[in-house]
Amino acid sequence: MARSSNRGRADSEKRLRKNRNRKESSARWLTRQLNDPYVKRAKADGYRSRAAYKLAELDERFNFVRQARHVVDLGIAPGGWAQLVRAASPKAKVVGIDLLPTDPIEGVTIFEHDFMDDDAPDMITEALGAAPDLVLSDMAANTVGHKQTDHLRTMGLVEAAADFAIQNLAPGGAFVSKVFAGGTDADLLAQLKRHFATVKHAKPPASRKGSSEWYVIAQKFKGK
Repeated sequence: MARSSNRGRADSEKRLRKNRNRKESSARWLTRQLNDPYVKRAKADGYRSRAAYKLAELDERFNFVRQARHVVDLGIAPGGWAQLVRAASPKAKVVGIDLLPTDPIEGVTIFEHDFMDDDAPDMITEALGAAPDLVLSDMAANTVGHKQTDHLRTMGLVEAAADFAIQNLAPGGAFVSKVFAGGTDADLLAQLKRHFATVKHAKPPASRKGSSEWYVIAQKFKGK
């Protein structure tokens, strides 16, 4: 009986610690959001997320959005990137996909669907009606708390996005994707260099300093 009681107290204390850590983490996130100038700027400018400025800063450096006319946005929710594309290139037709619901955006076709499903690529290309000249991916796997596992899961999405770009991009097109600390792995980097004239890594100023995210920018698609 005593052992059972001790075990019960230990389990209860463990749950309390988890709840306390969760509350502390939520409080830190809320404080960071309230003090983040990019969050305030996004609200003032009408963007759904601060991520719009990451794309804007990357485009300012690499110039891949403003000339785009057929754009695929993988992991579109909540829609900040698609909003930025439409603002920078109003004539662009945009098709986005995400597991999460995304409120409508003028000029954007949105699928609430898993990009990893077999039918997703055909859905996207049929809706776009032409070969994309820009494929964007802000996809990231849901984290499980194990750094190596989380990295591998997200890199699996990056590889799928890159394969979609290579199979579908128009000549001269660009592929931009979020990666994480360590950048693109060697095999994928070699693949991108075979198919694109230039491949760069960059971390835009809007990306938080403590974040492990980076972006790979592959431009001037040479073909399959």
